[in-house]
Formats: sequence, structure tokens, C-alpha cells
Amino acid sequence: MNKEIFSNISKIIERDSKSTTYKFALLRGTIDLIQENSPFLEFKDGRVHFPTGLLIEKWMVYYFPIFDSLHRIPQINGVANLAFETLLIKVVNYYKKKNRLSGFYNDLKRNGIPQELAPTIKSLANKLHSTLIRMPMHYIGRSISSDYHSIYRPEKPKNVSRGERIDSEFLVSNYGTFSIPKEYYDAFQILGSFIGGQDSILIKWAEFSVSASGNELPIERVLGNLMESPVSERDVNNSKTLFQTLLKEHGETACVWTGRMTNRIEVDHIIPFAIWKNNDLWNLLPAVPSVNNSKRDKIPTPRLIENQKDLILHYWDILDEKHHLRFQKELKISLLGNEQSTMWRKLAINQMKESCRFLIEQRGFDPWEP
Repeated sequence: MNKEIFSNISKIIERDSKSTTYKFALLRGTIDLIQENSPFLEFKDGRVHFPTGLLIEKWMVYYFPIFDSLHRIPQINGVANLAFETLLIKVVNYYKKKNRLSGFYNDLKRNGIPQELAPTIKSLANKLHSTLIRMPMHYIGRSISSDYHSIYRPEKPKNVSRGERIDSEFLVSNYGTFSIPKEYYDAFQILGSFIGGQDSILIKWAEFSVSASGNELPIERVLGNLMESPVSERDVNNSKTLFQTLLKEHGETACVWTGRMTNRIEVDHIIPFAIWKNNDLWNLLPAVPSVNNSKRDKIPTPRLIENQKDLILHYWDILDEKHHLRFQKELKISLLGNEQSTMWRKLAINQMKESCRFLIEQRGFDPWEP
């Protein structure tokens, strides 16, 4: 199995556009079709071909409960709606007294969509088709290639006939095909259930706990408990306040990433808290607000850390002097390990560069330099 493909998939998940949930829905749908061993898959010329209608059906099923929820679950940044949201909400409202998602799915798979809803479903399928082709299929892979459609390639175009019964067969027959490279199919076939979550450790753990409770506990509550972070927002704020107090004692402060002197400073996590739930003092450094805002959940490059290491070490020395026991203990656990502590400055900088390199190159997170 090509190791590069697994690295590419990781980069796509982490670094490709995240302005909507389209990317996640496309990957999930592709994985589900492969895991279900759909008989409609065709293998030719080093690529695997899928009916786009099967993906349209998956998207209807994925997004239906989201828009049927009592609480709004955002699927796009900002105040805009998803391209197909209005049409899907009409379908959701139609089935509110007809067994909701189950009723819709049974009609789509077995009974056929009721005649009065058929025009809406056809319009929804058309909108989903255009959204898939123009958005996630077009852009997925841009983090690893400058080409569009570098992984997902539209093949046969849609050719919707009139007067047909609207069901799954209608979707398969009328909405053309798309393809992906065979090596991506192979990777999704082997690890797809882990990427998609069906066989992830957390899901299996939660399912066991729900079963052991006699199915009295909802799985979402169990998952929430399993995913609870040991570092609270209060812990983060306390550590930032501690550092800010030290900085005020020194007056004007240099931004660690630019060297710019300022009295307006924010305390930044070198490795973002969202990626690594680490609140150690060494991982907190001062940055100008505008610089901190541009960095957000990106990873500083090893080159940037090397260029700014004198400033980083300056702030580490301040922390070491004022909070020696805590600083050294945290540094040893996270960066030094069993290495000789008298050389801690050089060793810690090198390990931090290595950690950032790993997150960028292997995990696929966005690199950052101001």
C-alpha cells in the first residue's frame, strides 16, 4: 500500500477547505459506498467509477436529520445557507408526521416518492448534483495538488428523463458517474471504516457502554464524556493570566513571531490548543493580536521556530526563573524526555521543531509563517 496516499488523505481531511461540511460529506459518502461493496462500482483505466446518484442519496440521508434537529447544527461558516438547504427542509417538513427520516428512506428505497413531493425531490437531486460537481469534487485535493478535480473526476453527465418514478433507481440511472484513482479506493477499502468513524475506538467504546447500560444511556452522552478534555477553559485562562502578569512586569514586549514591540499583546499557543490539548507554560508565548489572529489553528514552520528561537528562549528563561519547578517539569514531559536537562534549551527547540514538522508533513495541518 502506497504510504503517500495515506499521508495525502490525512492532509485532505486537515488542510483542504473547511468553509462547509461538503468535504466531510463527500469523503463519508465515498467511504460508505466502498465499505458497502456497491455492485454499481466499475473498475477501468486505473480508476474506480461510481454512480453520482448513489452519492446524492447518501447526502440526502446524511443531511436530513441535521435539518430535522430541534437545535440548529451549523453546516457552513457565516450566515449563509447550504446550496440545497431550502429544498431539503421542504422534504424534512413533509415527513415530520410520516416517520421522519425512516419514512423518507423507505419511500426512496422501496415505495417511491409520493407524487406531490416528486418535483421537490427532483429539484433537490439536481441541486445536490451541481453542488457536488462544482464544490467538493472540484476542490478536494488542493492541499496536495494545484490541479482541480485532482482526485474526484466527473465522468458521465446527468441525463434526467421525465415522468419516471422517483426512487433510488431513478437517482442511479439519471445522474451520471464520477471516479477516483484506484489507490484511493484501496486505501478507503482498508481504513475507510476508521476514517469514517464506524470502527473508531471512541465509537466502539461508546457502543459498549450503551449496551452495558441496557441501552438506557444515549450514545451522544457517552461520547461527550469520553471526549471531555482534562484541560478546561479555566485552566487555559489561568495559565495565560500568569504569563501576562509576568509580561507586564517587563513593560513593552516583543511579539515572538515578528519581533514587533508593543504593549498590546496576546498569549498564543505555539502548537494550537485545538490540535494538541497542551497548556504547558513553554507552549505559551506572546504575540501581537493581529499576528495571533492570522495564525489561529495553523502550525509554525520549523524554519520560523529556528529564526525566532532567541526570542522563544528569552521568554522561556523568564518562565523558568519565575516558575522553575512547573516549567521544567512540563518541559521534561512534553519535549525533553530522558535527554540531559543541562542542555534543555537546544534540545527543547529541536524537539519543538520536530513536533511541528510532524504535524505539518504527516498529519497535514496548515503550515504558518507571518
